[in-house]
Amino acid sequence: MASSSCSGNSLSNVDRFVLSVTPEVPSHNLVLQSCSHEVNNQWLPLAKDTIECFELKDLWNCYGKWSALGAGTPMLLGNSHALTQYYVPCLSSIQIYTSKSVAASSRNKKEDSDAAESEFDSSSDDSGSDSSSRSLSNNSSKAWDATSLDSSSDQLGSWPTRDMLGYLYLQYTETLPPWLRVPFALKISELAKSHPALMTLKSVDVSPASWMAVAWYPIYSIPNHQPSEKELSACFLTYHTLSSSFQDCKNTYDDIDIGKDIDCFEEWAGVGKKSKENKSGFKSLPPFGMASYKMQKPFWLSSSSSSESGNERMSDMYSAAESWLKQLNVHHHDFNFFSLQSPL
Repeated sequence: MASSSCSGNSLSNVDRFVLSVTPEVPSHNLVLQSCSHEVNNQWLPLAKDTIECFELKDLWNCYGKWSALGAGTPMLLGNSHALTQYYVPCLSSIQIYTSKSVAASSRNKKEDSDAAESEFDSSSDDSGSDSSSRSLSNNSSKAWDATSLDSSSDQLGSWPTRDMLGYLYLQYTETLPPWLRVPFALKISELAKSHPALMTLKSVDVSPASWMAVAWYPIYSIPNHQPSEKELSACFLTYHTLSSSFQDCKNTYDDIDIGKDIDCFEEWAGVGKKSKENKSGFKSLPPFGMASYKMQKPFWLSSSSSSESGNERMSDMYSAAESWLKQLNVHHHDFNFFSLQSPL
């Protein structure tokens, strides 16, 4: 239940959703001079002696509980009523580019494994996703080489294209309907069987072109009192970078103050506590891009002040996701579906 003080709150429900599903991972500072032979300096921020990094396996672990129980998001319904809506995360798409040594090692292991399988087994296809991902990854690499350097030359200068992009280690794009998808944690475990470096790579080991998209689907609410099935049926895509390259870039949600919300919702207190803790020893990885499906704008974007700030933030994040996919020439199945069904 929300208190009466929520009536003056300036956060929208989509703000609460983004803050609730933002992973926070253990991080540490890496002295670049001591490991210059291990990292590609062209992938790191300029003029820095140390860089904050994290292990990818810690990021995957953030989705473990959410995959099992759902990620709870406090929702303000109006008239001081509230509930917690739960969402299950599914891996929608991922690209990881690494150094040549990691990518080559992965290919050699895969070739050895494929050679041990029969022709029948190696030609079978689980869901269509992996085969389409391989062709997409080839197109993506060629497209970056051909066009992306031109479109971002002001930022990238004269970097050699391959040094900038790296070597494709993994690409996966989900195409199954939502009701046939497995939760995020299970999909990562499946992918790690053929790509074991998913559990050993750090954010400094992957290129700036490495990213993932997570699809969030509503599963249940507490209390189970839905004001409108349409209002709570919204689905979301969140886009996250996996590289340390952008750690100094300001995020849309960096300056959001959730102080008033903490006073409103008991469910929200854990997020506020976590937000304070991540100032030391933890790194927040908020999405840089976002898309939605079935989102009822008045319910999701309105706040006590106005819906303009929520609209603007959502529009900016949608544009960021669209620009990112165009730059990498990626055909993202879920993004295209969301865009066609629920254009902003």
